[in-house]
Amino acid sequence: MDATLNKLPKDSKSLQEMVIDLRETVAEKTSKLKHQKDLIDQLLEAIRLSKHQHFGTRSEKFNAEQLDFLLNEIGVPAQGDTLEETDSDESERTVVKSFTRKKGGRSKLPDRFPRVEVVYELEGDACQCEHCQSTLQPIGQKISEQIDFVPMTVQVIRRIRKTYQCPQCKEGVHSAKAPVQPIPGSIASPGTLAQIITDKYINGMPLYRQEVQFNRLDIPLTRSTIAQWVIKCGLLVQPLINLAREQLLAGHNVQMDETRWQVLKELGKTAQSLSYMWVQRGGPPDSPIILFDYSPSRSQDVPVELLGDYAGYLQTDGYEGYNKVCRDNGITQLSCWAHVRRKFDEALKSQTNHKKRKTSLANQALQRIQLLYKIEKEIKHLTPEARQLMRQEKAEPILKGLREWLDQHLPVVVKQSAIGKAMHYLHKQWPKLIVYTQDGLLHIDNNLCENAIRPFVIGRKNSLFSDSVRGAKASANLYSLIETAKANGIEPYGYLKRVFTELPQATCVEDVEALLPYTIEASAETAA
Repeated sequence: MDATLNKLPKDSKSLQEMVIDLRETVAEKTSKLKHQKDLIDQLLEAIRLSKHQHFGTRSEKFNAEQLDFLLNEIGVPAQGDTLEETDSDESERTVVKSFTRKKGGRSKLPDRFPRVEVVYELEGDACQCEHCQSTLQPIGQKISEQIDFVPMTVQVIRRIRKTYQCPQCKEGVHSAKAPVQPIPGSIASPGTLAQIITDKYINGMPLYRQEVQFNRLDIPLTRSTIAQWVIKCGLLVQPLINLAREQLLAGHNVQMDETRWQVLKELGKTAQSLSYMWVQRGGPPDSPIILFDYSPSRSQDVPVELLGDYAGYLQTDGYEGYNKVCRDNGITQLSCWAHVRRKFDEALKSQTNHKKRKTSLANQALQRIQLLYKIEKEIKHLTPEARQLMRQEKAEPILKGLREWLDQHLPVVVKQSAIGKAMHYLHKQWPKLIVYTQDGLLHIDNNLCENAIRPFVIGRKNSLFSDSVRGAKASANLYSLIETAKANGIEPYGYLKRVFTELPQATCVEDVEALLPYTIEASAETAA
């Protein structure tokens, strides 16, 4: 100790300089330690979130235990499961939401299925009365039904065109005309094509599995032949896609999303590179339209091409590739509250102390977001005008409180932490997140579009890729018809069979419009 003191300078100026240098060194090391601690916390959060994603529940369902307290805090009346006000003299009563109990037993089988009746009668001695030996007479009947499934009934249609000639002059030969086929010269009937496409795009059965299935039935079809049929069907339905796109872009609001896809044989790209499938959802609430489009890139030029001169509302996730078309066309852009909720849910799951989760910032944000969704659940059956009024009355105070909460806590969180990323994402998307309260036809999130793209993502796990660009574009067209049909309550197989039968016979635009999924007349084949 004495030796160290002897080394210190004797004059005060040198001592002051030494103290200043030491302070700077300590501050630098403290800053470095804080940075390392933040980095370690971020890595630990990533590890905990990864473990939860692999071994925990994937559900984002949030059970907010303090919703009533929070409602009172922001000045919105809390009434359990309802947002309607009650009289003051009934404030002490406990209101239990009534419900109607469903009758037990099996549901009735659809009437559209044909019935095969098998009658059981008493015969011989069994039809004699055991007391007086008289013949028993029928007084009624007991009926029960079973489902009898007949797997893939195959038949060969022989199209016989008779030829005619004048018996007198023997001049000229006349033949009866056969209906135009979806693929001229092919052995595939409309029903066969509809079954192949249904198996591929709904049941997730790749073409090589269908090839094996046909071979088991002694039908010599190769995968390449089936693939060509699918591509030609995709080209056949292009007029329907064009009409649907015109009506979608003439609508009030459009939702968009995109997901990756791989095409092996694409000019200027390697087989390992990624392409994208884009999805648009729009149209009236009772006649939704869903369109898929293939593109080799995810650039901002793709939505510019897909949206054309559309100038309504556009709802997307936080991807900035939509900004250019919104800016150029004057489109009002909406963001998705489900994406915001997901980021706060990840921040909550990445926390190590389960006891502190209830009081964490992530939990506070999720509670407020849950209130917004609770309002949407209450008003979903109202008219658009009534929904807009309820949002302005009930949702806007919650949004105001959430904005104040965000402004209070945003400056003090670590930006690269899970909660910091969630809060900065909310701050960045805020102007687009509050737009949905302006119109009752708008949605709080982009879930309807994401639900529409989910069947493609599930099918991607089986088919993995498209061999060519033609195949990818054909898949986009066929997915468009199938998902639009499903969204409008139309059974896809029956609808596709009808389209492949009647579309080749169409001679005018009206004939094509009559086959759109949301305008087609319901029949036994197309009923869902």
